[in-house]
Amino acid sequence: MKNNIERRRFDCLVIGAGGAGLRAALQLVQADLHVAVVSKVFPTRSHTVAAQGGMNAALGNLTPDNWHWHMYDTVKGGDFLGDQDAIEYMCRAASRLVIELEHFGVPFTRLENGRIYQRPFGGQSQNYGGEQAARTCAAADRTGHAILQSLYQQNLRSRTHFFDEYFATDLLVSEEGVTQGVMVIDIESGQPLIIEAKTILLATGGSARIFRTSTNAMINTGDGMAMALRAGLPIQDMEFVQFHPTGIAGLGMLISEATRGEGGYLINKDGERFMERYAPHALDLASRDVVSRAIATEIREGRGCGENADYVLLQLHHLDPDIVKSRLPGIRGMSIRFTGIDPVDAPIPVFPTAHYTMGGIPTNRKGQVVVPLHHAPEEPQQGLYAIGECACVSVHGANRLGGNSLLDIVVFGRAAGNHIIDFLADNRFHTPLSEASIEQAMDHIQRWDKKGEGESVADITKQMRVMMEQYCGVFRTQDVLDEGVEKGRELLARLADVRLGDQSKVFNTARIEAFELENQLEVAMATLLSAAARTESRGAHSRLDFPDRDDREWMKHTLYYNRDGGVLDYKPVRTQPLTVDSFPPVERVY
Repeated sequence: MKNNIERRRFDCLVIGAGGAGLRAALQLVQADLHVAVVSKVFPTRSHTVAAQGGMNAALGNLTPDNWHWHMYDTVKGGDFLGDQDAIEYMCRAASRLVIELEHFGVPFTRLENGRIYQRPFGGQSQNYGGEQAARTCAAADRTGHAILQSLYQQNLRSRTHFFDEYFATDLLVSEEGVTQGVMVIDIESGQPLIIEAKTILLATGGSARIFRTSTNAMINTGDGMAMALRAGLPIQDMEFVQFHPTGIAGLGMLISEATRGEGGYLINKDGERFMERYAPHALDLASRDVVSRAIATEIREGRGCGENADYVLLQLHHLDPDIVKSRLPGIRGMSIRFTGIDPVDAPIPVFPTAHYTMGGIPTNRKGQVVVPLHHAPEEPQQGLYAIGECACVSVHGANRLGGNSLLDIVVFGRAAGNHIIDFLADNRFHTPLSEASIEQAMDHIQRWDKKGEGESVADITKQMRVMMEQYCGVFRTQDVLDEGVEKGRELLARLADVRLGDQSKVFNTARIEAFELENQLEVAMATLLSAAARTESRGAHSRLDFPDRDDREWMKHTLYYNRDGGVLDYKPVRTQPLTVDSFPPVERVY
């Protein structure tokens, strides 16, 4: 059958049409390259649309600011696990790229003097931990939506080629380790398609849908990370999963940090502003991991709200109603729609919910996927790039600051695009596709053609999400994590017995969900095993049995390989910035 598969050829293939993929594609197509973007959903349904609060840049429009303060906050926010060369690169580029987005058509909210509005966000400071900074450039509370729409329109204008509603299953890699193409499935027809490209860029987003309660769209199933694992590559720092402190209780929809940036605050059942106990200086604008643990602690100690005492309240009704209506219209509408509560009149019930994957495919600051080598520098995987939430540069370290994710996708989307342009200038020709890799990819697709009785995709998916919530949540212990690892292995073993009741080809979403389940289980195992091995508390990885950060033993990145039941390795943190002095680890308080 492989000889009958349709084939297409491009200079670069981008997998994922969120903000990262679209920013990279725009850079490439404007250099007159032949560029295609594959997306399993229509591009403007990508998860970037859900980013609400804003994008960090030291413009200094409301408070004094500079990029070095932003860099310090990012290093500190990541609990000193972030690579400081990449962090410097990102923070220095931020202001210029916000202006570039403005020129692309992003309708940022304005101050009276016409400058871009900036709001306070968690973990942001002036003068290296001093007063609160207003650094987050916002388009009301729909910043990601505005950026995604503008980038998509710019790509349409530049004639980027889109494969909408195509699902990528496997990287096609030569015996020499050169990435040559991707096997994809046309969701509408069910037919496979081989797309050859001189360069492949993975921009497939995060994987927080492995948890039952999540702010993520249903499409965030770790597809790019799992593709990298199947190609023999590692994924990095998967134990660090950010729980956003303010998801709608019981549902998980995101209530942006912008609510607290505009003056909202959290209270417990006694009406007490409890963040004074956990972050006496920053209060409700401490970093997300600190606020999430504070909420979880209040509930564990019996100060939660509601009949079951299982949430806290986010209070906004003390604010001027015009501020809520003009700067937080999306949040207000979501609260009314899903809880029946208008935040202008009453507080919103909130609880921490899985939000962001700090880990991902290891890359350098040029977006190249890097393969760690013992006793030698990292080596780029020729022709393969990764950016955005599916990648780990690592600019977020152990905990991402709010407002840095939109910055991440734009900065490294552009950087990867620039490096690909330079690479293609010296690598002008396609290499012959590996027939063995095509055979392997087809075997993977056809595994779901087995008929008969078997396990259900829906049942295993539900059990996986409950398992991750129970065994790998905000607080973790060794015995609970070890039990989670065993349960994860049981689910992986059951995957072999999954059968699809619907064997049709045309628009068979059950088949796509089976691929997504496989991807999620691989990412879940990486998360559980990496977390069980790290015997310290750092950023979003909080161990009750190891409450302290251990820089002597654990100032290193985790690498997970999907072989022999899961293999862990480690590599050092890059603590040397590009042009400035390093920020050495200190106690992290807010």
